[in-house]
Amino acid sequence: SRSSAPMPADPSANPPANPFACPVTASPRLLAQILVPLALVLGACTPTVGQRVPLGQSGFADYQRETSDWVATHRQYVAQDDAARQAENDWNSPREWRPAGTPQGGVLLVHGLGDSPWSFTDIGEQLARQGYLARTVLLPGHGTRPADMLHARLADWQRVVGEQARILQDDVRRHAGPAAPVWLGGFSTGANLVTDYAYDHPAIAGLLLFSPAFRVGNGQVWLTPLIAWAKPWLTPTDSRQRPQQNAVRYLTVPTNGFAQFYRSSQTVQRQISVGYYDKPVFMVVAQHDSVLDAPGLLDVFHRRFRHPDSRLVWYGTLPPGPAATDSRILQRPDRLPEYRISQFSHMGVLFSPGNPVYGEQGSLRMCWNGQSATAMASCLANETVWYSDWGYQETGKAHARLTFNPYFDWQAGLMTQVMQATAPQALSLIHI
Repeated sequence: SRSSAPMPADPSANPPANPFACPVTASPRLLAQILVPLALVLGACTPTVGQRVPLGQSGFADYQRETSDWVATHRQYVAQDDAARQAENDWNSPREWRPAGTPQGGVLLVHGLGDSPWSFTDIGEQLARQGYLARTVLLPGHGTRPADMLHARLADWQRVVGEQARILQDDVRRHAGPAAPVWLGGFSTGANLVTDYAYDHPAIAGLLLFSPAFRVGNGQVWLTPLIAWAKPWLTPTDSRQRPQQNAVRYLTVPTNGFAQFYRSSQTVQRQISVGYYDKPVFMVVAQHDSVLDAPGLLDVFHRRFRHPDSRLVWYGTLPPGPAATDSRILQRPDRLPEYRISQFSHMGVLFSPGNPVYGEQGSLRMCWNGQSATAMASCLANETVWYSDWGYQETGKAHARLTFNPYFDWQAGLMTQVMQATAPQALSLIHI
């Protein structure tokens, strides 16, 4: 997703909110007629894929260990001392949270573009407290350095989701019985991957979707699969101009990463266009998300996710239309002056205010947020800072990225209600 790697390269300017903006005057149809055949021909000349995160394990413990070793070998660390580097390794490696007793079910959680398994550190803990065995995966190309995504493939991302979903199902049912439910959860691109998988695998009990990237607000992202071979990076990669990553995510993503993200969105859109999804879905969307087509996601939930126990949490003001009368949609305001929050963000819905890194008093503040050089300098100087999504500006205020959710506990309670509302069963898809 785009907010995982905000694009502007010049901190002294007011950067555009659209990182794909370019002076193209030809119609998209004409461009596609020209560029698609050219990309297919030149695609054969791209460098071959080198080593990738190890896949194909028969159990989660092996997958976790081998992936952690891979991260330790290939990561470009932000920290300098050994203890902090070990923390980075742990945050970027697959993890599991176990309940106190026998699990009543399982949840596989998949991060977004440029992110890491650490995205679910608060949600994983919450699920374990509710009796679920929760696990995360690391999508190939992530967790080490942005350049490792130059040759990432959607097929590899789909493979790790499929492998670990099957392993989790076997593990949970071995301990809790064949009726124990296994859910899939995802953030942004990860939500695309798990929804695509769930449509084809009716044994999945339901979905937990945070800022799902089924539909994006940018009309030019479709170009990225066509230009990735010729323009590997959309922004400069000189770390002197801007940091390339922090301890838990990339701040710059190669064009190929956006291309694979776009392919994931097209894949899940095809699934959604074919039929309704009649399992329970818990979905969270922020009205002012700079990455997504939020009204389009509202429509998808209302028309396609039909289960009566499904819930959509909408942060902002509901637009008029049929979805506004859907009793399954719960709205909360996203301008909270008491928290100095101007609007909610794409990523902030995931984290508790008490999170030690991204929380209200967390150790990491994301000042690179699409604002003026003056506002960013104020943010970096630890002056009074407000919070917003990427690109929001307001006279007299410096805005960092909102990286926590004041409604987190309420949101987590709703998620638990959705997961426990329906007895495990294999509901069918209704195809059109």
